[in-house]
Amino acid sequence: MASFSFSREGFSSVLEALGGRYALWGPKRLKGKGRFFGTDLVTCAPLESFDSLELGEKSSVSPKDIVFPPDETLFYFTGDRFSEPPLEDERETIVFLRPCDINGFRRLDAMFLENGGTADPYYRRRREKLHFFMIECRESFENCFCVSMGSNVTDNYAAAFRFGEDSVEVEVKDPKFTEFFAPGNPSSFAPEFVKENMKRVTVPAVEEMPPELFVSPLWDEYDSRCIACGRCNTSCVTCTCFSSLDLFYSDSRSCGERRRVWDGCHLDGFTDMAGGHSFRKKKGERMRFKTFHKIYDFRKRFGYDMCVGCGRCDDVCPEYISFSECINRVSEALKGGEVQ
Repeated sequence: MASFSFSREGFSSVLEALGGRYALWGPKRLKGKGRFFGTDLVTCAPLESFDSLELGEKSSVSPKDIVFPPDETLFYFTGDRFSEPPLEDERETIVFLRPCDINGFRRLDAMFLENGGTADPYYRRRREKLHFFMIECRESFENCFCVSMGSNVTDNYAAAFRFGEDSVEVEVKDPKFTEFFAPGNPSSFAPEFVKENMKRVTVPAVEEMPPELFVSPLWDEYDSRCIACGRCNTSCVTCTCFSSLDLFYSDSRSCGERRRVWDGCHLDGFTDMAGGHSFRKKKGERMRFKTFHKIYDFRKRFGYDMCVGCGRCDDVCPEYISFSECINRVSEALKGGEVQ
């Protein structure tokens, strides 16, 4: 492991060299693409240069679509023959991420590669090409609660970066990237991590959630406030639900493609079944399901919470529903004896 220091111009040259071999992704500002007129969208997107890397604002869209696209053709079928489409870019991919999102990919790996004992091949073929370049995060953005969720720290990266006004510091862990950064000046840089967020969350430390919590009145508020837009699901780096559908190219049902499309537990129709039955019709029931999944069910299976505290769900909710506050309300209800 070695560290180097660059001027911004020097680092631009390094990034240009990396871009000649790898696909580069990271936080990027898209002018005029925000949800309101005249506003920008910060999302994870392909980078053309160092100047296109957005460092001053948290992205409102998670980076999970690199490995889990919102709308993906899994395979084509013609009669009894099947074929997979090629990837949009067959090169290995470097993605600039903050520690919470790197920990988010750990959750995605758990769901797609470890859950149920069979790895998802469509996720795996994208994931195997991915390298994490960590953006040091020493100060918290609004609504972040990564410290409470224990996802503010990671050592799962190929290289770590501190971006200053006039310089870029780099720690290189993966030897395959050393040649790109070797022209820099030797440095003693080691990344630091945010130690405190403005928002704090207390995750319930209980082994078993009491059944009474399922019918607690604390969920009722969400029946009227939530509008089931699903923005919390689509912005979340750890939400992995999807629906599958077959598209037929003609009247023949032997020629077409199978696609999977993001879905979410807050969206209408997500739990609809044949025969007309539907689970969780009320918005509060959907909030309860998501909350239990993020801080209880997943932990029982994998040993750590699913939520990483990036706070995007709070950032994007048009009804100003705070998931972090919901977790605190559950903790308070359990601690205060409102549910046994």
